[in-house]
Formats: sequence, C-alpha cells, structure tokens
Amino acid sequence: MRFFIILLAAITLISCEDKTEIEFNSVKITPVFIDSLSIRAIQPLDENRVWFAADKGKVGLIDGDTPKLAVIKYEDSLLHFRSIAVTKEAVFVLSVANPAVLYKIGFNGAEATNIEEVYNEKDENVFYDSMKFWNDNEGIAIGDPTKNCMSVIITRDGGNTWEKLSCKNLPKVEKGEAAFAASNSNIAIFGDNAWVATGGKKSRVMHTADKGKTWAVFDTPIVQGKAMTGIFSIDFLDENNGIIFGGDWEDKPFNEGNKAITKNGGKTWKLIANGKEPGYRSSVKYVPGTEGQGIVAVGSPGISFSGDGGKNWKELSKEGFFAIEFVNDSVAFASGNNRISKLVFTK
Repeated sequence: MRFFIILLAAITLISCEDKTEIEFNSVKITPVFIDSLSIRAIQPLDENRVWFAADKGKVGLIDGDTPKLAVIKYEDSLLHFRSIAVTKEAVFVLSVANPAVLYKIGFNGAEATNIEEVYNEKDENVFYDSMKFWNDNEGIAIGDPTKNCMSVIITRDGGNTWEKLSCKNLPKVEKGEAAFAASNSNIAIFGDNAWVATGGKKSRVMHTADKGKTWAVFDTPIVQGKAMTGIFSIDFLDENNGIIFGGDWEDKPFNEGNKAITKNGGKTWKLIANGKEPGYRSSVKYVPGTEGQGIVAVGSPGISFSGDGGKNWKELSKEGFFAIEFVNDSVAFASGNNRISKLVFTK
C-alpha cells in the first residue's frame, strides 16, 4: 500500500510539471488603425474594439472599422501618452513628462461621455511609465524617480483621486535606476499583488502583496549597467509564476541576460533561452488558457513565440511592434509606429 501511495504521488507530481506544449506556426497581421503616431499603450475590450493612447495628445477607441478619436490638450500643449487603463465605467490615460497629467474618460460601453483631469504632478524629473488597475476601484501607476524612490501613485476610489506614495514606504532606488515607458507593461497585476519592473543601470522587480501598502524589492539576472538596458516588460500567470523580458535597446540582437522566469512570486529569477533568440523585446505576454506554456514577445525587431514556457523560441514575423495585449487564446492587438494591428495566431 505504501509503495502504491508513493507511486501515485510521483505520477501526480510528474503530470503537474509536464504541461502540454502548444504550437503557433504563423500569425496573421491586419492593420485596424493607421496614423502618424507613436502608439505604446493599448487596452482591448474584445476582438473588435481596442482603446489606445499615443503622442500628439491623441486618444481613441477603434471600434471595428470606425475610429473614435479625441485630441487632449493641456493648456497649449499636446501631451504624450504612454499609459492607459480601463475599468467598467472609465478609461484612464496618463502623460509621461512634466507636467504629468492623468485624465479620467467616462465610458458608457459605446461612447466616451466626459473627460476630467484627476491628477497633476509638476517636477523637472517626472516621467510616468505605465498604469494598471486591480479592480474597478483600486489602481496604480508608476514612474521614474523624482526623489530616491520610484514614483508610485495609487487610487482607491475608482480613479477620482490619486495619491503619491512617500519614499518612506517604498524601496530606495539605486543610482541610474528608473523604468521604461515602452509598452505600458512594466507593471503586472494578479490578485492583490503588483510587480513593477525597473531598468537602466540597475534592473530589479518591486513587489507588493497588499495593493501598494507594503513593498519589497528583488534583484534579477537581466542585463543592466547602462541607461538603455534592463527589463522592459513583465507579466505574471498567477501569484508565483512570472516572466520578465528586455535587453539592450542599443544592441537589439544581443540575447544574453534578456529574459527570465520566476516560480516564487519574483523573489528569485532564472534566465531562460540565454544566448538564444530572441534578443531585445519591449512587451511580453502569457497566452491566455495555455497554463503558462504559450508566451509571445514583441518589439521593433519582430514577433517571437514560445510554446514551452520560454525554453525555446521562434520568430513568427519580422514586423515590429511596441506593445501587445491578448483578447483570448489566439487573438491579440499590437501597436507600434503609426499603427494598431489585430494579430490572429494559428497552429
């Protein structure tokens, strides 16, 4: 009987770890919006609708073949947006540089209803990078340091008001440590957790397990030491399993120390496919419904896919994008220079 129990436990353990690989062999890329914009922040609603925020003050909802667009001005300036988040009743867009201005756009499911400024920060060093919501009431945005910690602002009331956390409650940054506003994806959310990826001369992962009340910070093996090295994107499958991706923006083919996974909530990270393709990528996402086996990473050099949890990768397209967001297990939207495209992955 004892032998049978041990054997059964071993079989169960093997079956849990030996997850089935998935396979994408191609991707169909269909432009859904073309304009002379740099688009680094997108948020799909379904297979036909996607919100975006871009430079030149441009914000919009692409609804099938119909773009519903607006231009937001702050005083006489056109803002540059690289952060976007969507709740049940609103869309939030946040500009990058001084002044950082956060707008709440009312949304009734079909049309924007109103727009209001809900946060404004003036500082010569202010630069916000990305934004996410835990739920319809609580959200977070992060930016480069203005003092000796990363800039973190939190809302607890559906985005009507935002409060910047004191550096007394955040990990201190190292010299030259900041973040990249490359794809609105250096924050990952799961449950009450948030993980924030930094880069530059130091590249680490900050973690909160209680929606921003307390924080820890963990080292990573990602390439770092220069202004344009480090983690550009982070994603989590659950509270334990996550992936970070980046590299050297000034040497995009370089593929050592640019991708890693964690199995313990970000406390430790292990390099994957080190010295193998792909090199630099600016946005990485787990494919929904694949138990962490399917991963897609995009960047200006192209689109890459792994079907075995990041061990092996292949290039699906040389068409470059900044950001990718999945709708389901085969459809995503991606944004880049001058365009948003729908991506359909096939086996």
